[in-house]
Amino acid sequence: MKRSYAVYQVDAFTKEKLAGNPAGVVLDARGLSDEEMRRIARELNNSETAFLLPGKPGEYDVQVRFFTPTQEVPLCGHGTVSAHVVRAKALGLGDYTRVLQKSGAGVFPVDVVKQGDSYQIIMFQGKADIQESLAPEYQARLCAALGISLEDLRPDCPVCVASTGAGKVMVGIRSLEQLHGLHPDMDALISLSRDIHCNGYHVFTLHPEETPLVHARMFAPANGNPEDPVTGTANGPLGAYLVRFGLIPPEGEQVSFTVIQGEAIRRAGTMEVRVALEDGAPGEIQIVGDAVIAFQTTLELED
Repeated sequence: MKRSYAVYQVDAFTKEKLAGNPAGVVLDARGLSDEEMRRIARELNNSETAFLLPGKPGEYDVQVRFFTPTQEVPLCGHGTVSAHVVRAKALGLGDYTRVLQKSGAGVFPVDVVKQGDSYQIIMFQGKADIQESLAPEYQARLCAALGISLEDLRPDCPVCVASTGAGKVMVGIRSLEQLHGLHPDMDALISLSRDIHCNGYHVFTLHPEETPLVHARMFAPANGNPEDPVTGTANGPLGAYLVRFGLIPPEGEQVSFTVIQGEAIRRAGTMEVRVALEDGAPGEIQIVGDAVIAFQTTLELED
């Protein structure tokens, strides 16, 4: 007996095909086992593939599970954006729809806004958990793995883990040229990940007089993803981090800025990050992004 699944390749945080961050999307994953989902993600070989499952009336509208080629992860920003563009097109959603999404990180709203013949996605991430700075030993190992010195770090950017469901080590460095020239020792990063229990390293520079404010690269070899082109679950908590450490002036009820990521690997994409302010402290986070379907196909599996 054959089972058929609609599979999409979607480029997120861009309006241009073959740019931004590619994600797989399986529109209706009912009937797939966990191992089949992992094998499909491995076959598509994107950093993450999103698998959509029906919602539970009164609790959430859709469940989305995210798999790298090697394992399931609780949350994925570009996978969320990609999944909701595919779902919105399939359902023919109208001008504005709020969708409650369940993932491994909990239940969060996703706003779907129609723009021409496509949709812009606003992903809510809740508040970020920002931990203490890494121990000096770990910071030294991280710098060695990245091929930089401790002096290359920005002194106003503590090296610490920030998370809205999938933790990333925030690493602020001084030089954009150095950022684009990084060639990390992936085995060393994997070893460090085992010791600090965090698999992602979000390296960034700040440009307060320019737009975009942030240029970034994100390395996660322990997840089977040496470099992620554009990362919602890194740049969302980065927004809270920048507010928390006074790197963005906390004025009004919300701060927002633009991030560009993926330039060094020629998969550049952008997103807007919004951070609500609660008495000057970071509150709820939103990331805003576009996506374009590169192609779609049908996968047939036999029982």
